[in-house]
Amino acid sequence: MKTFTPKPGDLTHDWYVIDASGVVLGRLASQIADILRGKHKPTYAPNADLGDFVVVVNAEKVMTTGKKDTKVIYHHSGYPGGLRPTSYAELRAHDPERMFKAAVWGMMPKNKLSRKQITRLRVFAGAEHPYAAQKPQTIETSKISQGK
Repeated sequence: MKTFTPKPGDLTHDWYVIDASGVVLGRLASQIADILRGKHKPTYAPNADLGDFVVVVNAEKVMTTGKKDTKVIYHHSGYPGGLRPTSYAELRAHDPERMFKAAVWGMMPKNKLSRKQITRLRVFAGAEHPYAAQKPQTIETSKISQGK
């Protein structure tokens, strides 16, 4: 039997919408990372860009478990003294998109291919998104553990 290798003509990028309200952040982030990489497809190859677009809505309503509201994300400006810590509680209130993207990026491999794949993640704090023209499919979050 021959090994199947996806060709550039075989690559299709579908669109999916996920509602993050009431879902645990880490569990949802790991599933989104698999969709971005294309691991849910039977033609998956680690060196091919088979991933799909993922639109996450209601990112401000995502749940965290334990003491993760005190967890800190750092950003450095590149200048001396430019390290800026921000807790998850602050991010949830002011910039939930950044919190979500950081969680998904933590579950992706750190290479050139995944840097391209992470650009297919679109996160919105509210329930509205501008990608209705792409006819995205809805992924149910009932299969994902609801947390507490």
